[in-house]
Amino acid sequence: MTDQEIISLYFARDEQAIAETSRVYGSMCMSTAMRVLDSRPDAEECVSDAYLKAWNSIPPEKPRVLGAFLCRITRNLAITRYRALHRHKRNRDLELSLSELAECIPAAEEDDTLRDLIDRFLRGLEDTDRRLFLGRYFHSYTVRRMAKAYGMTENAVSLRLYKTREKLRAYLEKEGYSI
Repeated sequence: MTDQEIISLYFARDEQAIAETSRVYGSMCMSTAMRVLDSRPDAEECVSDAYLKAWNSIPPEKPRVLGAFLCRITRNLAITRYRALHRHKRNRDLELSLSELAECIPAAEEDDTLRDLIDRFLRGLEDTDRRLFLGRYFHSYTVRRMAKAYGMTENAVSLRLYKTREKLRAYLEKEGYSI
């Protein structure tokens, strides 16, 4: 079933939309939640919450790319759940990656213009830099994990991430966004 067919089911308020969403995107949503939560029961609950949030959001929202829409919802819910579960002992690496990104992206919730600018910026990056950036700031991979995956030192990964963040900051400032 295509994204548009699934979205049509949501608009028709047909409960089959949830079943089809789970069939097509369930494993992607689950792996997204697991990367943040590292607990199958918590991830399963998060994915269920993501389906509910999608049900309540569509309509009126009509996502351009359903998979990206669901992944974003799942990731945001997983981060919120993680923070609630680890209020007193936070995962330093997840918190560090979020704080690193906060240094170059202005605080804005669901700003379509900002999202489009970041998408454009990422498309202009060298493939490795784009993969490192998305790995760190979307999938919350550790620097160590990415260094191992790309055959680089941790310092090299950290330096490339820093330079990419600085490029993003300059790009956004040029486009009229400041921190």
